[in-house]
Amino acid sequence: MTLVGVIGLGVGARGAVDTIRHFQTGPRMSVDVPAKSAALLELRSATLTLVAVVLKSADLSVLSQELAERVAVTPDLFDHDPVAVDLWRVREADEPIDFAALVALLRSHRLVPVGARGGSAQQMAAAVAAGLAEVPESPRHGARDGAAAPLLLSESIREVMLPPPPPLIVERPLRSGQQVYARGCDLIVRAHVNDGAELIADGSIHVYAPLRGRVLAGAKGDVGARIYASSMHAQLLSIAGIHGTGEVLVPAQLHGRAVQVRLRDDQLAVEALGC
Repeated sequence: MTLVGVIGLGVGARGAVDTIRHFQTGPRMSVDVPAKSAALLELRSATLTLVAVVLKSADLSVLSQELAERVAVTPDLFDHDPVAVDLWRVREADEPIDFAALVALLRSHRLVPVGARGGSAQQMAAAVAAGLAEVPESPRHGARDGAAAPLLLSESIREVMLPPPPPLIVERPLRSGQQVYARGCDLIVRAHVNDGAELIADGSIHVYAPLRGRVLAGAKGDVGARIYASSMHAQLLSIAGIHGTGEVLVPAQLHGRAVQVRLRDDQLAVEALGC
């Protein structure tokens, strides 16, 4: 209204129209509108396989001790694996769970806790407050009202090759009537083994002294077990239940020499050891 009024004071009606037309058709201001940037975030559904750490006690010192024992046997057991804390066995426990301490404990053993399940309402609230997500319970303990809960979290079982136990080492002489059994491992004897003594091992047997008496290697059926002696005079030799007397098995030229005994074609073979 103000623009038309000013123009009307200086020119006629036609001039006013021309002047207005000039303002309407004159140069137009162009405004650059930035193009919409490409999306930097994309949300998708995903199904993850997690290891479930099932708590059987609310006492974290017990869990700490058990984890330390397992890691001591197999140092590479965990490698920053994502885990879910399963609380169904302690959901009725009166003792509260310190979830902040639990998370720190699991992380110290190269586990990455990301969620919790199966606990009471109070436990789940504490878990969420500690930064853990609430994950669905498995049908084993999570189905309610007769309906099976969808299983979005699967448990994985990892097979771990445990290192063999160390050998049993005997430093004292063995007399007649004495017996030594190396359960689940090899046996090393660094002293005399006299007549009437007995050596038994689930693995191989090494004797770095005169060997007499009875020698039974591979007691639980290990056909790969062997018997080594620096001076062979044994009364009886056995590997994986296949046995024979030293008089029959050991050739005369090998008596008192360093030999090894092994299974070959299901028979005991006595061989000289190189010096």
